[in-house]
Amino acid sequence: MADKNLTFEQAMERLENNVKALESGELSLDDVLKVFEEGVGLIRTCRQKLDDAEQKIEILLSSLEDAQKEEGR
Repeated sequence: MADKNLTFEQAMERLENNVKALESGELSLDDVLKVFEEGVGLIRTCRQKLDDAEQKIEILLSSLEDAQKEEGR
């Protein structure tokens, strides 16, 4: 499973390494399944971090718009 404490960049790096390992063709079927499973977890971690960042951006933009409206009164 992917570590939820990884940064987005760390998770992406591990995911890229997993893809390279899978593409190498040198892994056993059991190892392929383990690497693939970890990759799915890493994708979930990345998706969650992107969703969190998007939410923060939306909040900041909304706050900025509110401030601009108040200045324009």
